[in-house]
Amino acid sequence: MPMPTGVVSELPQDASVVVLRLRSLGDIVLITPALSLLKKARPDLRISVVLARPFQGLLAGNPDVTSELIDLGETFPLFRTLREIRRLRPALCLDLHGSTRTARWTALSGARFRAGYGHVRGSYCYGIKIPRAQSVLGRPTDEPVHTAEQHASAVFHLGVPLTEIPRASLHAHPEARERPYAILHIAALYHTKEWPLDRFRQTAEILRDRNNLEPIFISAPGRGDMFAGLPEFTCLDNLSLTSLKSLIAGADLFVGVDSGPAHVAAAFGVPTVAIFGSSNSVAWRPWRTASAVVETEWDCKPCKGDRCYAFDEPRCILSVETSQVEKAIEQVLAESRAAYMAEGL
Repeated sequence: MPMPTGVVSELPQDASVVVLRLRSLGDIVLITPALSLLKKARPDLRISVVLARPFQGLLAGNPDVTSELIDLGETFPLFRTLREIRRLRPALCLDLHGSTRTARWTALSGARFRAGYGHVRGSYCYGIKIPRAQSVLGRPTDEPVHTAEQHASAVFHLGVPLTEIPRASLHAHPEARERPYAILHIAALYHTKEWPLDRFRQTAEILRDRNNLEPIFISAPGRGDMFAGLPEFTCLDNLSLTSLKSLIAGADLFVGVDSGPAHVAAAFGVPTVAIFGSSNSVAWRPWRTASAVVETEWDCKPCKGDRCYAFDEPRCILSVETSQVEKAIEQVLAESRAAYMAEGL
């Protein structure tokens, strides 16, 4: 296990820290445990996070984040974002994104401490190369780690005391509706992660008829066409991030494919059933909430997921049956009720 650096203790009082994590809803949500750990170790730090424009406001209200910096990408020359980073005069610039672009920003940030993952392509730009999470956490090199653990390992290496990694943290005013409701999220980046719509419909009927939960379907921006087969259910399209957070925060249950909204649900402590196809459930399962992963075993998974590399169709996700999801729903609802009763004692 590599010795942690003393960066966190060496930062000046009230120092500015810039963290880079441009995109991917789930990844941004899953850096928040690391931010919480850093802020707990040094409450005086002013932490700013650089996000791509579509994710503006995602971290609004997070008590660990002082500000969001919005990268406008190709709309403006790339030096604009770098100028905003340098304007904050960071003592530490931490790249949790790991692209060549963010690595260069880190190198040119003006920060005394410039840190990023040592295994990414642009690691030559970092003054501090963070080892792989397994090494930091003292685990076997081939043992998979959760994405929240990966990002937390970065601040551990910088000197935050090694401790339990908390739940992700988002802020929202939960939406109030007349009936308790469940969110069903049906869209994913790749079709290898999308569960058949007819099985989602069957699941919605079970939630409505057996669990007394109003099913509310959500998709992804520009994917409203997926609702065509669901005329009898409430379907919400093109939600803003603020509306999405409020809707999920007020839900009694979340059922969906492996995607960003599942991590939003886990951040709010919503009982979550995550249906996995091609991706790695160890790395991407819901983090620290009542949850269940539903998947089937295949020698070819996990894979990149942009297409099925083994068959003419993604059998990993297509082989998940409605009965498996139904069983998982009952499990997480029972677990949630038991936790609620325990808290009341």
